[in-house]
Amino acid sequence: MKTRAVEPPEHLSADSRTWWRSIVADFVLEAHHVRLLQGCCESWDRAETARRRVAREGVFINDRFGQPKAHPGVDVERKARDQFRFLLRELGLDVAPPNETRAPAPGANAHLRIK
Repeated sequence: MKTRAVEPPEHLSADSRTWWRSIVADFVLEAHHVRLLQGCCESWDRAETARRRVAREGVFINDRFGQPKAHPGVDVERKARDQFRFLLRELGLDVAPPNETRAPAPGANAHLRIK
């Protein structure tokens, strides 16, 4: 079932809501693609939240023994960005064939069309 223009969830950042609206304006998405889009936006927001905190507090922090260690936000940001890339690839918004050695599945983007 194709979805009509769906408004973004309120908990997303302003940037993610803007991106959401541009995606639903340019593509016809099915219901499960809307869920993937939401996951993309949430992952991006999580990565940006972690990035801002690491920028404020530094890449290294001291543990309870005063020893330097990587800020936990570095790992949160990396994992959220990885999740964003994975979900974006699953969403399949690339309408041109990728310039990669990995071949896409036959008909991988057949469910999407540009308006």
